[in-house]
Amino acid sequence: MQDAIYNPFYYKPLPDEITIGGSEIEGLGIFATTEIDPETDLGTTHIKVPMFHGYIRTPIGGFLNHAEEANCELVLIHDWDDCKVYNVFTLRAIEQGEELVLNYED
Repeated sequence: MQDAIYNPFYYKPLPDEITIGGSEIEGLGIFATTEIDPETDLGTTHIKVPMFHGYIRTPIGGFLNHAEEANCELVLIHDWDDCKVYNVFTLRAIEQGEELVLNYED
């Protein structure tokens, strides 16, 4: 069996550190399956492509709920021509079982 080769364009819907589960905030949300360090990049959430109006949301982006006291933030990681790619980063240490949330009003 051959070792996997790192490919930055390989898509994985959810990293091992998170899962989708029932949320007290609204419907479903993203939850930590293990402790997560501050400033951890958990993957792509939103992609803006000129041929689509608005943003394409990945499974992570589709289930991140809003909270005024966010524990995560969106960071623009690629910006070329009219294409933009955002990833979600933790703002602080996240406990196992804790819901990951963004403040969509900021």
